[in-house]
Amino acid sequence: MQTGKDLTGGCRCGAVRYALHLPQLPRACACHCLDCQTWSGSAFSEQFLLREDELSVKGAVTPYEFVNPSGRVSSQRMCPTCHTRIFNTKASRPGIAVVRAGTLDESHTLNLVAHIWVKRKQPWLVIPDGVPTWPEAAPPQDFIAVLFS
Repeated sequence: MQTGKDLTGGCRCGAVRYALHLPQLPRACACHCLDCQTWSGSAFSEQFLLREDELSVKGAVTPYEFVNPSGRVSSQRMCPTCHTRIFNTKASRPGIAVVRAGTLDESHTLNLVAHIWVKRKQPWLVIPDGVPTWPEAAPPQDFIAVLFS
């Protein structure tokens, strides 16, 4: 994976491409909540956080917004052609984008450093010893420390 320069990714059909302006590879987490399982069609979603100004998107994205049980708005951005979900923002984290890690061109090189909502984890999935986990959402300060240490 490229480091110290732009990292790139995009949707399945190529209509949406993006670049991340980061000095190093982002640290990713897995979310095992029911929403992420439904969105991904899999056991969990893999994602990382960055400042919105570190993300440059080329191509039109379709927004999908919904209100979380907490009452806050979550704004999803996806390709209007193939419907790949690229990133989202939340009213509870202004200025932060959550990028779907599987959309990176070289997603296999990411380091998965945390798991959240493990109370919904599939029973066959084994999380390696020493990787931080939380039964639900991680306390923000702890989550930031793990992702940005």
